[in-house]
Amino acid sequence: MEKETGRIEGFSDGVFAIAITLLVLDLHIPEENSITNGNDLLIFMKNQWPTFLAFILSFFSIFIMWVNHHKIFKQIYSRNSAIMFANGLILFLVSAVSYPTALLARYFNGEASSVVVAIYTGTFVLINLAFNLLWFLASRDKKLLRPGITDQAIKKIHNNYLYGLPVYIIALLFSFWIPSVSLIIILGLWIFWALSSGKIEMSTT
Repeated sequence: MEKETGRIEGFSDGVFAIAITLLVLDLHIPEENSITNGNDLLIFMKNQWPTFLAFILSFFSIFIMWVNHHKIFKQIYSRNSAIMFANGLILFLVSAVSYPTALLARYFNGEASSVVVAIYTGTFVLINLAFNLLWFLASRDKKLLRPGITDQAIKKIHNNYLYGLPVYIIALLFSFWIPSVSLIIILGLWIFWALSSGKIEMSTT
């Protein structure tokens, strides 16, 4: 069976690459003549820690999403309009990650911290839902998937994405209460996705 998703994957890779590159635009160097010695530079960098934290979280989140996107399309061999639009929704949300990242970097230390963390975590809730939608649309017709894939493997992939949703929602709820805990949960989630992406490949071989 010939794989029909090459153009979708190529276009998606380009969007992921642009989205992950845009994140670095939030990292700024000091204004000219504002730094007179090494201590000034260290203080400036220390004060920028929310920016560095937001960059790290978002970079690895997008990177791991790209890894999982690659692995899910190793199982999808054919495409239809529903799959293309579901994939487009993922790309739309991924390309928007730079905006909540910028908000988080600028306002995390202020009174609006709970709101910006809620916007940030809410974005990833939507991305998780979009991944679940993509796999649901692809797996409901086995003819669209890799020849020889088993029902057990299809279910494992479905559960792998579905299990992340309640954790993302918990992170969203914590953002209104203890924003820092919400970010710790997000950090734990991308570690989970990094580990579970290997399970996707193992469960389908």
